[in-house]
Amino acid sequence: MQFALPPRKTSHPPPYARNTSSNALVQRRRRQLQIGAYVILALLTLYLVLRYILLTDADYSGTGPSGIDGPQEIVLVTVFDEDVMSKEYIRMVKTNRNHYAAQHGYKTFYTNTSTYFNLVDPSPSSWSIVPALRHALTIHASSTFFWALSADALITNPALSLEEHILQPLESLMKKDIPVVPPDSVIHTYSHLKPSRTHLILSQDMNNIAHTSFILRNTPFTPSTTDNWAQYFLDAWFDPLYRAYAFQKAENHALEHLVQWHPTVLAKLVLVEQRRFNSYNHATPPVRDSITGITRTHDSMWQGGDLVVNFKECRIDPKRNCEDEMGQYFSLWEKLIGRLEGRTQDFSAPPAAPQKHSEAEVAGRPRFQP
Repeated sequence: MQFALPPRKTSHPPPYARNTSSNALVQRRRRQLQIGAYVILALLTLYLVLRYILLTDADYSGTGPSGIDGPQEIVLVTVFDEDVMSKEYIRMVKTNRNHYAAQHGYKTFYTNTSTYFNLVDPSPSSWSIVPALRHALTIHASSTFFWALSADALITNPALSLEEHILQPLESLMKKDIPVVPPDSVIHTYSHLKPSRTHLILSQDMNNIAHTSFILRNTPFTPSTTDNWAQYFLDAWFDPLYRAYAFQKAENHALEHLVQWHPTVLAKLVLVEQRRFNSYNHATPPVRDSITGITRTHDSMWQGGDLVVNFKECRIDPKRNCEDEMGQYFSLWEKLIGRLEGRTQDFSAPPAAPQKHSEAEVAGRPRFQP
């Protein structure tokens, strides 16, 4: 029998019935795509890990050079403060630097704190060393190393070049896995750093990083080297936050903070013995730890044959006179130059080995011993 009209649809249709075979196919494809993505991600991760390991081995393995070989283009950077330094004092320092630079084929860069007053003020003028180095990097962009040496320091052994004295034997001079800031910083220097990766060479005195003499490596811009770590380091050190923080020792404490808590700086840092290129003209008294009872000593006093004598804090201590102390060593230096030019004595020997001093010797030792 046929009806004139189709049957009326129910007001309660049955729930939609899914196609189970089609749904299973979609799920299978989705799982395949997920597995493929995981495999690609795993392979990419493995590639990056292997690449990092291989590059690290190439950079830090013992197969690399143990020193920085060959002659280098070196610039001696000195910042004067003409408001407190006399013309005679500046003349002595420049004469000393010019002779050393001429003897070894180095360049010199002299400037004054007033040049950077607008950049440094209201911070202490000692901050001027940072923009001065940035200035030197700009003028001598092709030079490879910059030696920042305080104006209150004198080069006392002109026979020692930086290449032979520090750069070439750098591997053997590195102080590895020691507190960055003495005596007990929890941050230590790296034990696997190689000279090829070194960009900053410093020393330590009894309580701080001795920043009045340090060497900064420059990486000139090339098609394969588009960054410059030295410029980054100086910009980070001169950060307005550090200058506004008013560290007790200004740029010195800011530098200590930087090398301890910024791995990008610590990874390029090498510490060497202080007397290698930053001897003081006074002995460091022993210090006894009130908790452990251990007496700490530090060999910092200049001895004949050392490369540099530094008159640290001679402008802070009212009992000291920088010009008198400089004059004593400058006279010794002039006599040394005369003997060198006359070939009457050989001064090419390395500095004497560090000596330990008892408390009585340190207390009774004069500041100057020729």
